[in-house]
Parts: sequence; C-alpha cells; structure tokens
Amino acid sequence: MRVAVLGAGAFGTAMALTLARTGAEVGLWARERDHAAEMRRTRRNTKRLAGVNLPESVSVSAEIDDFRAAEILLVAVPMQQMTGFLAAVARDLDGKALVACAKGIDIATGRGPTAILADACPNATPAILTGPSFAADIAKGLPTALTLACGDDATGAMLQDALSTPVLRLYRTTDTRGAELGGALKNVIAIAAGVVIGAGLGDSARAALMTRGFAEMNRLAQAMGAQADTLAGLSGLGDLVLTCTSLQSRNFRFGHALGAGEDFDPEVTVEGAATSQAVSVIAGTRRIDMPVSAMVAALVGRRISVADAMSALLSRPLKKE
Repeated sequence: MRVAVLGAGAFGTAMALTLARTGAEVGLWARERDHAAEMRRTRRNTKRLAGVNLPESVSVSAEIDDFRAAEILLVAVPMQQMTGFLAAVARDLDGKALVACAKGIDIATGRGPTAILADACPNATPAILTGPSFAADIAKGLPTALTLACGDDATGAMLQDALSTPVLRLYRTTDTRGAELGGALKNVIAIAAGVVIGAGLGDSARAALMTRGFAEMNRLAQAMGAQADTLAGLSGLGDLVLTCTSLQSRNFRFGHALGAGEDFDPEVTVEGAATSQAVSVIAGTRRIDMPVSAMVAALVGRRISVADAMSALLSRPLKKE
C-alpha cells in the first residue's frame, strides 16, 4: 500500500525513512520548494533531521499533486498549522486514509487533530499516530512502540498492518480522544518537568511533578470522554515518561531554558506552549483543577516568575492523594 508523508519535519522524515526500509515506496512532502530540492539533491534532511540518509525509494516533492496515488497519508504538520494547511489541500486528500502525526490542541478552537481532519475531509475516517518516540530513534531504526488510534476498528487494523515495521510496533485503539489528549497534555507537563530541572530543584521534585501532572491529565481527559486505560498506555503515561526525562524533548528543553533563565531558539516548534493556553481555557470552562498546567500557561505567557510558580504549587493546601 502506497504511503505519503505530508510534512518534512523530524518526525515526518523519520516515518518516511522507517517505512522505506521495509521496501515500500514512500512520498515525502516539504512545504518549501528549496527544502525539497535540497533533500532530492543531497538525500538528507539536514534542516530537520541531520545525520541520516534518505533512501532512493523516498520521493521528495513540494507538490502534493505528486502523491495522488498514495492510499495512506500521514499528516505530519505542526498542530497550530494544521487547520490552515488542510484548508489549502483538502481537495487532494479526498478518499485517502488520513493519519494525524501532531500532538496538541488547536489554540483557536480547542480541538484535537482528528476533529480537525474530520472537518476538513468529511468522507475520511481520521486516525492518529502518537506515543513515546523521538524522531532520531525512529530514523536510526531503534525499537519503538506507538499507539494507532482510529474510531473505526477495521480502518485502524488496516493502518496498523500497513504502518508497522520490524522495529516500529503499533498498538491499536478506537479511543482517539484519549490518544490525542494524552499526547497533547503530556507536552504541558514536560515543560513543567524541564522547569524543575532547569531551576535546579532535583529529580525527586520532577518525579512528584510528573505524578501529579499525570493525575491532571487523567482528570481532564476523562472529563472529555477519554478512557482511563488509554491514558495509562503508550500515548499517555509512556509518552509522559519519555518527554519529562530527556533533553531530546523540545518541550522539556523549552521548560529547562525557562527554569534556568536562558533563551530558547524561537525557530523550534514547542507544541506544549500553545497547548498550555488551550488547556487553561478548557479547564476553566469545565471547572477542573489543573494547578501544574495552569502554572505552565502562566510561565509561558510571562505572567509569573519561576520562583513564584514553585512557591504557589508548594503552598497549596495539603490533601489526600
């Protein structure tokens, strides 16, 4: 089955690489023509995923029309760009199996990627691929397990079979809401974990924050219809552990810079920053207590200092776990 990846960022490129290694012909779409031309010439994506070569079986183009023959499209554009991107290309996606590869909540609408895909392409049954993974690990062929969530289980089974490889193991669920919320909310907690380490508060504080952050993730996700088992799986707890403990995580690095009082590269996409603002609105509307997420939103918005955020969290009333 022919696959195309729409988005030549780190994750999109890594997915194109790992699928091509199975012998499949894979398309990779890049937004910028110069970027696509450079990748075709050098067979490398030095801009987003340096150090790995693109097999000849990966065709690179800046024209989505070049991938009309693909039956499966992985939509690997940043969350906050997805609505605009789909508005421009929806006619080219009709009749395809669509798999979102973004993690986050759209700050303008409060919706996740599968809802945005469904609105743009009403004839599609959208899915989402998410879970604990770094693009560099996937690109190197290191063993990785992800969640493939699709509301239609038959479509999900087809996608699971088509996208799994000997080193990329996909677990299937129909709980798209839980899978996408796990991937979105853990980014917010990862920023908080980075703040803790960047501010020199120690690993014990990070462990406590991760645990209380996971409780927040569950409260909001279940209130929005997600299943607890999904949050306890790869797309929730698994991804939380990975992104809260490694400097490979952009969200963790961003939080680390906040905690240390350092500048952060504005060219790097940090999905958790925008998601924290969306979560703050949703939690307030639903009256759900999410103190860690609220502090992240305030820190990202420069409305509070790191010292004051830590003080506010530590001075909260004692209660049962």
